[in-house]
Amino acid sequence: MLETAENGRTWLLSGPTSSYALHLTESGELLHLHWGPAIALADAEALAAVPLPHGSSFESALDGREEYPVEGGPRFTRPALSVRTPGRRGTEWAFEAYDAQGGELRLTFRDGGLTVALHYRMRGDVVERWAVLGNDGAEPLELLRADSATWTLPHREGWRLSQLHGRWAAESRLTRAQLTYGEKIIGSRRGHTGHPHLPWVALDTDATEERGEVFTAALGWSGSWRIAVAQLPDARVQITGGAGHDDSGLLLLGDGDSFTTPVFAALWTDGGFGGASRTWHAYQREHVIPDAEQDRPVLFNSWEATTFDISEEQQLVLARRAADIGVELFVVDDGWFGARTSDRAGLGDWTPNPDRFPEGLKPLADRVHGLGMQFGIWVEPEMVNPDSDLYRAHPDWVQFQEGRTRTEFRNQLMLNLAREDVQEYLWERLDTLLSSAPIDYVKWDFNRCFTDAGWPGDPYPQRLWVDHVRALYALLDRLRAKHPGVAFESCSGGGGRIDLGILGRTDQVWTSDNTDPLDRLAIQHGFSQIHPARVMAAWVTDSPNVQLNHRVSSLKFRFVSSFAGVLGVGGDLSEWTDAELAEAREWVELYKEIRPVVQHGDLYRLRAPEGGLSAVQYVRGDETVVLAWLQSQHYGEPVPAVRLRGLDATASYECRETGEIHRGAVLLHHGLRTGLRGDLDAAVFRLRRI
Repeated sequence: MLETAENGRTWLLSGPTSSYALHLTESGELLHLHWGPAIALADAEALAAVPLPHGSSFESALDGREEYPVEGGPRFTRPALSVRTPGRRGTEWAFEAYDAQGGELRLTFRDGGLTVALHYRMRGDVVERWAVLGNDGAEPLELLRADSATWTLPHREGWRLSQLHGRWAAESRLTRAQLTYGEKIIGSRRGHTGHPHLPWVALDTDATEERGEVFTAALGWSGSWRIAVAQLPDARVQITGGAGHDDSGLLLLGDGDSFTTPVFAALWTDGGFGGASRTWHAYQREHVIPDAEQDRPVLFNSWEATTFDISEEQQLVLARRAADIGVELFVVDDGWFGARTSDRAGLGDWTPNPDRFPEGLKPLADRVHGLGMQFGIWVEPEMVNPDSDLYRAHPDWVQFQEGRTRTEFRNQLMLNLAREDVQEYLWERLDTLLSSAPIDYVKWDFNRCFTDAGWPGDPYPQRLWVDHVRALYALLDRLRAKHPGVAFESCSGGGGRIDLGILGRTDQVWTSDNTDPLDRLAIQHGFSQIHPARVMAAWVTDSPNVQLNHRVSSLKFRFVSSFAGVLGVGGDLSEWTDAELAEAREWVELYKEIRPVVQHGDLYRLRAPEGGLSAVQYVRGDETVVLAWLQSQHYGEPVPAVRLRGLDATASYECRETGEIHRGAVLLHHGLRTGLRGDLDAAVFRLRRI
């Protein structure tokens, strides 16, 4: 709900449990008033009547109180907007108008030819903010920095910052630390979201998993980005974030040009970290993820079974085994196209290899469909191998610096997707590919970071950092519109491109190249802080885990670990024994039974994966699913009980596995102790209200 005060200068956005208020002073400053528990418009007006404190020549009264601080004037805090024109830098804007219709608030300001429109929208308890910067003057404007939003937190003592950090094969690990004076900056200068950080932060003072205030924000951008969390000299805290990692320049806006920043979304809850997660999950299922109401199918991916050594008949052997254990989607990974017999050649040539698929992909796709499964393929459209027909024809289509060595990672270079001719080439190739065979799914990979990010001959070459992402989004949108039956997965060497922006255009994400089931517990725990199980791909692969650490684990532990998201199988099924295939068939059947609860239910993290027992619970209507993992056991210690959450305390629930009858918020103990008997063991429990 959006309310406007009678004077047209105070605005209040309210959700089911929270409110967000801002005010425009008579002198034209846009101030933050409130973000937290729900309040009335009269309360917001009372806050607006409180005058600003007096500043000094060393401190600004505006710092820590403005909604969108700009560079220039009496401000010393980090600016959200930095603009340069010939001979001048900074902004001295004036308010023009507001528009408050359809639940969305738009505030427009002007500084000469520069227009700044700040947008606000509340979806549930999630506040979405973004800005539109335009130039309607003859003088060019350079956007050095154009953040999406600045979030101002209320006065509290002892703020604590949560973030998700990592690296390749160790993404999304949760860490919490006390916030100190100064700035804490996370981000990516790699051209994509990156493995080191997810664009998400949370702040609290004393919250637990299910209790206490949490303020949390997430950025929807799939390129380089930055989030700065600052504790100012007067102890106020602000969070500022947007596209681009530094202030060296985003775009040059000519007459009539504009830039719409990505959405920076945020929420307040008093329900602890679990309450924050469930709100984020519901928001994404309802407003971000395409077709989120649909169950994601159980898939098989051929990569670990075959790597680059593939053929049509060999894939069909795997497909038959996959269908036999209940797989619903069969995916041919890397190696089906061009001269792609290793990672040294073929990227960019998106036509089936004539020796491996002499009649194209259609015969295999038809046979996979005949086995009752959907058919999918792997692509990496933004990359090119120097050993490819595409690069030989268009060496200027890659990002490069004139006179510098073209850096190769994985024997590949980055296409300059900001170029319109590259965009049209990829559209034509991918559209033709998806039209040539009944393809139901595309795994879209991105296996290197930006380096040598130049564009010789372009008047403003650094625009490629932003325009690459805008072109990626446009290409995915165009493909989805033309081929609405095709689902897309975002992959970047695992979790290198996961954010609200890419999730608005893909159906699921590849969480990590690390498929070790024990390592995945911590990765999935961190991932769940912001993103729902409905998008989290999780594979069962072979044991020992030869791809990473050679750890040995049971098929049971591997499956139950993967049950926490979208189940996939990536092992070499041609080497599995009859007993393993029979057991796998039972696990897949069980997952299909619990899938609606896991993929669409409310998540409760019962015990974090910090050694010993860890467990998660999903609740949907009368159905509850508990997944538990015993990581280690010492000195004969009994398996501890876990307290179930999110249930009706007055109702009774029957556990299907044990026959136990539970009252709403009771301990699950006997079943845990009988179902978990040693290191790297796991169990699944299903409860139904009776």
